[in-house]
Amino acid sequence: MDTVTLARSFFGTSLAFHIIFATLGIGLSFMVFLAEVLHLWKKDNDYFIMAKRWTKAIAILLGVAIPSGTIVGVQLSLLWPGFMKIVGQVIAVPFKIEIFAFFLEALALSIYVYAADRLRPVTRIFSVFLVAVGATASAVLITSANTWMNTPAGFQMRPDGTITNVDPWKAFFNPTFWSTSYHVVVTALMTGGFAIVSIAAYKWLKQKNDSKESTIHRKALVLSLVVALFFSFLTALSGHTSAQMLHLHNPAKLAAAEGLFETQKYAPLAVGGYVDPTTHKVKFGVEVPFLLSWLAAGRFDTEVKGLYDFPQDTWPPFYTHLLFNVMVGLGTLLLMIAAIGLYVYWRRMVRRGDPYPRWLLWILAFTGPLSILSIEFGWIFSCSGRQPWTIYGIQRTSEAATTAPHLGFLFFMFGAVYLFLAVLVVIVMKSYFHRNPIQQDIERYLS
Repeated sequence: MDTVTLARSFFGTSLAFHIIFATLGIGLSFMVFLAEVLHLWKKDNDYFIMAKRWTKAIAILLGVAIPSGTIVGVQLSLLWPGFMKIVGQVIAVPFKIEIFAFFLEALALSIYVYAADRLRPVTRIFSVFLVAVGATASAVLITSANTWMNTPAGFQMRPDGTITNVDPWKAFFNPTFWSTSYHVVVTALMTGGFAIVSIAAYKWLKQKNDSKESTIHRKALVLSLVVALFFSFLTALSGHTSAQMLHLHNPAKLAAAEGLFETQKYAPLAVGGYVDPTTHKVKFGVEVPFLLSWLAAGRFDTEVKGLYDFPQDTWPPFYTHLLFNVMVGLGTLLLMIAAIGLYVYWRRMVRRGDPYPRWLLWILAFTGPLSILSIEFGWIFSCSGRQPWTIYGIQRTSEAATTAPHLGFLFFMFGAVYLFLAVLVVIVMKSYFHRNPIQQDIERYLS
């Protein structure tokens, strides 16, 4: 494996590991905020118990998010020195501000975790709101750097590689910043909702329907399903906006995502299948006539550029089509499951008083992992679809990567570290909640 491929695999693995904790940090803190608001509004201590227990999970996850995020930051300099040479001159602003966003998140979470029982409800809500703001701001700031890589702005480069006319704010608010940042935030909130859906559904399966613990899990499931459905819908809408941004600014990525080789009006949308590298056709896919043109610009006669319009050495990899389909497919599936879950709850439990079907609870228990997978495939699609560029149209990945040897050994060692941290998170989570069962909170706050 060559050095560039090793560097990409190494950094991609690190980012894929960290993104789980960063995403859950946003989504779960928002769920805690909602639970605290409902506790104040309804005077129902069930929601306070939810908030208290979910916060402990956030604290454990943050303990891994900090070192994994630090590793990603260090690897930017070690693995991509050519890239950082440009970044340091143009778009260092979000990296600097992100430190303060992280401080806000950590400080507010510390106050909430250690002083929740001694704070007024309004103060608790404000503190956990700051946790959510800090986590969200951190993600948005880093997303700014990623969008700049896709749509570079705010500088000019001379033929000798010298950077001139730097405008850091224009670089920060690059053409795709708003649409991509919005998409990142709503998908994180969606994932936080589905994470609670999974836990609540699984826990409800293990309880008797008339127990107090069962009631808390039922309320948690309904709340999280509402959040998951709402943000799944917003995710679908923001995904449509992202496709329009690709049409305007990264047409080669859009063409690769759809396996489109010939520029055409009334372009069809290819659903499923794979791109045959020999025939340049999508095999075993289903074509929906005119839909790609409509998604690109809201008109069926929109002309969509194909890969033949670009030099072949700048084509994104053909597996981009598969990544795009898996990402969209998982998002659509999760939207449907959330809608069915809420409809069945309203139809069977609210209207008829019948028990919630166990088969549906088992399906809901898998939505959290599926949501995280959709996030992972989305980020892999975003980065792979930009290849062979690190900074689109300006710097190739081969120009940005390190030439240092022994990356394979470091890749293996860090992979072992990530595996250890993942196992450690599971052990700590199980240990904490085993030693602090929900029954203790019920006796303390509801008796």
